[in-house]
Order: sequence, then C-alpha cells, then structure tokens
Amino acid sequence: MHGEYKVPGGKLVVADVEVSTDTLSQVVISGDFFLEPAEALMDIRVALTGMPADSSVATLAAVVERAAGPDAHFVGFSPEAVAIAVRRALGHATGWHDHTFEMLHDEPREPHMQMALDDVITREVAAGRRGPTLRIWEWASSAVVIGSFQSLRNEVDPEGADRHDITVTRRVSGGGAMFIQPGNTITYSLSVPSSLVEGLSFEQSYAFLDDWVLGALADVGIQARYVPLNDIASDAGKIAGAAQKRYSSGAVLHHVTMAYNIDADAMMETLRIGREKMSDKGTKSANKRVDPLRSQTGMARADVISAFLAHFAGRYRTTTGSVSPDELAAAAELVESKFSTPEWIGLVP
Repeated sequence: MHGEYKVPGGKLVVADVEVSTDTLSQVVISGDFFLEPAEALMDIRVALTGMPADSSVATLAAVVERAAGPDAHFVGFSPEAVAIAVRRALGHATGWHDHTFEMLHDEPREPHMQMALDDVITREVAAGRRGPTLRIWEWASSAVVIGSFQSLRNEVDPEGADRHDITVTRRVSGGGAMFIQPGNTITYSLSVPSSLVEGLSFEQSYAFLDDWVLGALADVGIQARYVPLNDIASDAGKIAGAAQKRYSSGAVLHHVTMAYNIDADAMMETLRIGREKMSDKGTKSANKRVDPLRSQTGMARADVISAFLAHFAGRYRTTTGSVSPDELAAAAELVESKFSTPEWIGLVP
C-alpha cells in the first residue's frame, strides 16, 4: 500500500507499507527530504514495523520521533509528515489525488444565501451525496461577514453599514470580519472530506488547503506565502484571509476571501478596526493592511479567476459542477430559519 504527503512549503514523504494481522509488517519511508543522521531512517522503519494498523497520527509521530532520537534533524518534513504518509498508505487518510473535485463558478447570490450554501454543500460532502467541491462565489450585494465568535457591536458600525448599503451576516467558521463589495473580492470555498486533513492540526490544515492557491497566485505573477494562522500575503501586503470549520459528520469547510480592489473609505466607515489590531499588524493605517490583487497583477478580475480555476484543474482531477435544486432549497430554508435571523447575526452581541 502506497501513501504520499507533500508538506506545504516542504518536501514529499512517501510510505509503502504492508499489513499482516492488523499490524504493520513492512514499512519503507522515502522522499526528497533531508534527515540527519541518515541512519535514523532505518531506525524509524524498524520502530514503525509491528505498530497496530489503526494507530493514530499522533501515536505514529511519537514513535518516529523517539526512534530518530533527540539529536535527529528533520529538514523539509517532520515526524507528523511521516505518520500522515503512513496513514494515507493504510487508507485512513486521503490525499488530493485520491479525489475528483467538483469545480463550479457560482452565480451571484445574496450574503445570507452564501453562508447557507457553504453549510449545505459541506454537509452534503460529509454525507457522501456530493464530491469534494471548489466553489468560486459571486456576490449580489455588499456585505460584512463576521466570524462565528466575533462580537457584532465590536466589529460593525451600523451607521456605516447603512450608509453604504451593506448587509451584515455571520458565517459558521471563526476568524475575523471580511468586507465585501461585488467585483472587488474573490471568494472561494473548499468543502472536502475530513480524511483529506486527517492528522493535521488546524494550523497545518490551513497551510495544506491553501497550498494550491499559492501556485495559482504564482501563475498570475504574485509570489505569495502562507502567514500563520490564516493569512496569505506577498511582499506588497496581505492578499487574503481564510477561515475553517470542521464538521463532526466528516467534512471540512475552508473558505478564503481575497481583495481584488478595495474601497478603503467604505471599509473604514463600516468596520470597527481597533488600535490593538492595527498595532498587531504593524501598520497605522487600515488602508495599507490589504493590498489588492488588481494592483499586483494588472489583470481583470475575471482573468484572475480563470487563471485560478485553470491552475486547480491542472493540478487535480476535476469535473464541472453546479449547485443542485435540492441544495438551493435547503439553503433557502436555512436563510429563513438561521442565517438571516437577528438571533444568529447577534449571536455574540
């Protein structure tokens, strides 16, 4: 059995394993990583042999670390990366190439419907009624999207929101507020089985799920990098922010909003951005916190989106998808019962 794990920003780890009576009877670890001393790789193989085939990533990683010894240097990978590769070989975890992704560029939708569709689509992935999905959003109106744990009054100036005709909505994931204007942002969601991030911490899974878009940004001339915990940035400034929710039913929702262009005045009048947050980001002006894609690429927004979709399709197996009538109906019900209600929007006053 064969499993691979490419460390985001690092090296490839490959595990070839055999199982006998529910234990690992043979283990070969290989890849383009660096390990000193080199002899530690044989010690790792020996230590993994005989381990129960249902061992968790944490258990396997601990075995790898102990076997390598305190003086070992893992360069471009880690004990966790070895454990994930072994789990993938055993079929407990999956990789990008184990799936065919439904890829869709959706039509413009109102903010509350966007929140509901993310929830519905991800639950459909968890139930096995839909394949892993990449959805590019289009916005029908302006919005401020606050994280599930943010205080409404602390994040949004209601007078500014009214002045700029902005809908305030709350998503199911954590993280910070997003300022949205149609045509000025690029937003996408990945709804994937939990097996794709099995064994990864939240921080590791952010980097892992954002890795493809770093390649897509390179295609349009931007050398971007992942900035823990949930940002994507270039030397010119922050490009995007991500948020994530893991569903106990077996799926992960990972969504990202990128700034294509910004009406900085409208954003500042709508969002209450505190001095502490500005200080933490190392800048005195919110206008400088996000550098739009338009200024860095000189490309039309539609062309940037096309380049992103082409990169994803060139990297993974994809099929053209769409939002089904049943999903739309379920999302519309959720808009009425949850996402548009004062109780949900003001969940944290």
